[in-house]
Amino acid sequence: MFRENMNIYDLVITSVNMPDMDAFKLLEFVGLEMGLLVIMLSVYGDTKLVKKGITHGTCDYLFKPVRIAELKNIWQHVVRKNKFDFRDHINALNQDNRHVNEDPSI
Repeated sequence: MFRENMNIYDLVITSVNMPDMDAFKLLEFVGLEMGLLVIMLSVYGDTKLVKKGITHGTCDYLFKPVRIAELKNIWQHVVRKNKFDFRDHINALNQDNRHVNEDPSI
């Protein structure tokens, strides 16, 4: 599901405790292989789980119950990052076009 539609996702929020899936394998796949931001949620304040999440690539680790203000703050950072990434991409394309236009052999 993620591979086919990875361009439509900005962020994945997942629970550490899932009955049918290892959250850390999901984190590695979605975060490291696909480059998506992942936030992990847990009801447990276990520092070992937090460290494991960080070493496996989570961008944040929140404890349940999660406050809406926390999610809004994180979402604002994601939107801002995507905006800057898009701006950088456009600038790179403009530079490439400038080089092409200046090259007399093209």
